[in-house]
Amino acid sequence: MNRIFPMVLLVLGLPITAGMAMADDVPAQVKPMSGVPPSPGSQVTMKNYREFPMSRWSFRNAGAPLNVVMIPRQGDIRVLPGPLNPEIGARQYTDLHGRKLGFDALFEANFADGLVVVRGGKLLHERYFHGFNAHAQHIWFSMTKSLVSSAFGLLVERGLVDLAASPAQYIPELKNSGFARVSIQQVLDHATAIDFKEDYTDPAADFLRYYAPALNMAWLPGAADVQPGETDIYGAHDFLVGFVKPDDKLKPGAAFDYNSANADLLGWLIARISGEPLQDFIQRAIWSRLGAEHDAYIAVDRAYMPVATGGMNSTLRDAARFGMMIRDRGAFNGEQVVPAAWVDATLEIDDQLRGMMAANPKYGNDPWIAYHNMWWVLDDKAGEYCAVGVHGQVIYINRSADTVMAWFSSQPGASAAGNPDFHSKLAAARALAQSLDAEAPGAPPPKR
Repeated sequence: MNRIFPMVLLVLGLPITAGMAMADDVPAQVKPMSGVPPSPGSQVTMKNYREFPMSRWSFRNAGAPLNVVMIPRQGDIRVLPGPLNPEIGARQYTDLHGRKLGFDALFEANFADGLVVVRGGKLLHERYFHGFNAHAQHIWFSMTKSLVSSAFGLLVERGLVDLAASPAQYIPELKNSGFARVSIQQVLDHATAIDFKEDYTDPAADFLRYYAPALNMAWLPGAADVQPGETDIYGAHDFLVGFVKPDDKLKPGAAFDYNSANADLLGWLIARISGEPLQDFIQRAIWSRLGAEHDAYIAVDRAYMPVATGGMNSTLRDAARFGMMIRDRGAFNGEQVVPAAWVDATLEIDDQLRGMMAANPKYGNDPWIAYHNMWWVLDDKAGEYCAVGVHGQVIYINRSADTVMAWFSSQPGASAAGNPDFHSKLAAARALAQSLDAEAPGAPPPKR
């Protein structure tokens, strides 16, 4: 196998705790891309675009370091009416660094780029930080997984896919891979027992040597023009087929092991079964029906296939619109976008799912009770769950409080697990949702 060995740090998923940067550890600020042309010390490159503070520019301009394809908006804009409540931003909370701050100040101090709070159909609060604004796109990273799962639910509703079947039933190229022995439901729950670990700290690890370059989301020194046929792993599809093997020591479905390869497989399944490119399926089935204000776009791998595990980019309000649709059991603006049964299924958390999360030591101090259908679940009874991206991007949904919040971040720490910057924002959001509901109880959650 002609393998490529880039020295790079790329993280798409959640479970890393080593090397996390705290607010006080960040070096003196550099203004990215300052000057014409940018000064050498401020230049954002493929090598440094994930490093803070360069990330504050690159996460808002992901089409610069990455290759992307468009997901156009369509139809009338679904206006999010106010009025805004400025008092929300001043409410006091204590973050995990021990600082008592107003809601807005807490988010800003913990590397947020912007946040919105929606209750019912109204926009209650909206703030942007560090030069970000309402009309700028921002990369979602692993929040993309939850969007792709929602799109997959449409195929399930149409009877086009059996969740108990092997992915190899629909993609024969996988018959000799680690995915041949697993079910599609196990793919959705990151319980695939494959022999591939997302080690983000070791430059010699397989993740950094093979998967990251295949995704085209990492620096690949000396190989900028690698062509098909010159390497065994050109795009993510080559990686899924030729590299991912079963872990014979583990049984599929027995353990939760977050692995970004599962989401890229799910995106491949959507494209193969539907007969449409993933970006076109998402645009037609979901994005065009949200009354979005702006076009979205998604990063593509070296073969120009969409990165289902972490490539989506949109404005913050449009991310909130997606969250509102999920909160309302897949309905938006009077139309059913995603099947209600699929949305409900995400909150059907059994003892096995709970046990798998509890048994994973990476999340021992985190509030998640389960991971299901590529969503992070906080409280299944309240309908409280999240889409999460690695640098602090979140769509927070609380059905019982009739509340959706969305925020983008450029956290230096490439992690959510055990990360005080991440969990400070999440804890404040949960507390705000509870207080809003106590002050004016929302409508009961939609019945299943």
